[in-house]
Amino acid sequence: MYLKRILISNFKNIREADLCFSRKINCISGNNGEGKTNLLDAIYYLSMTKSYFNSSDSYTFTFGESFSALNGGYVMDDSTEENISVGVKAGGEKIVKRNGKAYQRVSEHIGSIPIVMVSPSDTSLINGGGEERRKFINSILSQVDKEYLRRVMRYNQLLAQRNKLLKMPGIQSDLLETLNERMGPDAHYIYMKRMELCLSLQEMAKEFYSKLSGAKEEVSLEYISDLHDAEEHSLEHLFAKNYERDLILKYTSSGIHRDDVGFTLGGHPIKKCGSQGQQKSFLIALKLAQFTLMKRLHGCAPILLLDDVFDKLDMQRVEYLLGLVASDEFGQIFISDSNKVRMSKIAQSVTKELQAFEVISGVYSNSEE
Repeated sequence: MYLKRILISNFKNIREADLCFSRKINCISGNNGEGKTNLLDAIYYLSMTKSYFNSSDSYTFTFGESFSALNGGYVMDDSTEENISVGVKAGGEKIVKRNGKAYQRVSEHIGSIPIVMVSPSDTSLINGGGEERRKFINSILSQVDKEYLRRVMRYNQLLAQRNKLLKMPGIQSDLLETLNERMGPDAHYIYMKRMELCLSLQEMAKEFYSKLSGAKEEVSLEYISDLHDAEEHSLEHLFAKNYERDLILKYTSSGIHRDDVGFTLGGHPIKKCGSQGQQKSFLIALKLAQFTLMKRLHGCAPILLLDDVFDKLDMQRVEYLLGLVASDEFGQIFISDSNKVRMSKIAQSVTKELQAFEVISGVYSNSEE
């Protein structure tokens, strides 16, 4: 599966673009702030129906415009062609179509075009709060498990209702009990899937990091959840235990919405003891683990977006990463770098089957390698 062509209108600083891609390597060069990352984000948007960097669609419009449109032509593994389009209006209306037919729910599209992004902003996985790491876990599972996505969305809706109920004077305990019962099965499903995923990521990330670092350090990944200590991993038991506390705080103080993932290097938090190079190597190892797991579960290689990944990596780690990318395990790859010469050497060492683009102020042109 690969993206053959993309048409872009009013997406961030890209007013208009019509680009055709190589099925293997695609290189995007340009100075910082010119629009390299915006192209990768547009490709990500076609898969996930949202930006990798902004939670609100209001940040996707070109300045002064009131709509944004993306259209992607894909060649699937069986050589059939699929067309995916996403249109967003300033009022918040979003329409996602597959082969001209609109989805009833935007979420139905997620998982159809598997994708993995590696970006400098991924440092928020290490330095940010638990919400960033939950988003990462959700982004993987939602692409390979439709039931997981449905249950997360339903759990969050019920959680919002529960929090609203806790804020009301003279709380109706029977309504609260009903919500607890309805949230329980979803919480258990989500908990078990996250536990399973984290165990798989742990082994794969450890292996990738060992090769990236020359086996100098060992990393670890730990799933952290309130349900670990709850009787039978039951949300209802957890809510019962924290009932009085929730009444005082007026919000739901425990549950899978507080889950987190701990990252360690040599037994210590990587946030505190890891150098920039070690942290970047760990994040790349984590994303390679994500890629491998998604390929195994989805049955085809996800599109891989590498945004400015070579900065702060020594040549040994760059060479290892290139060796992986050159293997048959990977499908279509997009690489952005402000250093055109470096990227040219890197890409040509991997394959001659590539397309190169240069961007200036959101305007793209083919670049000669």
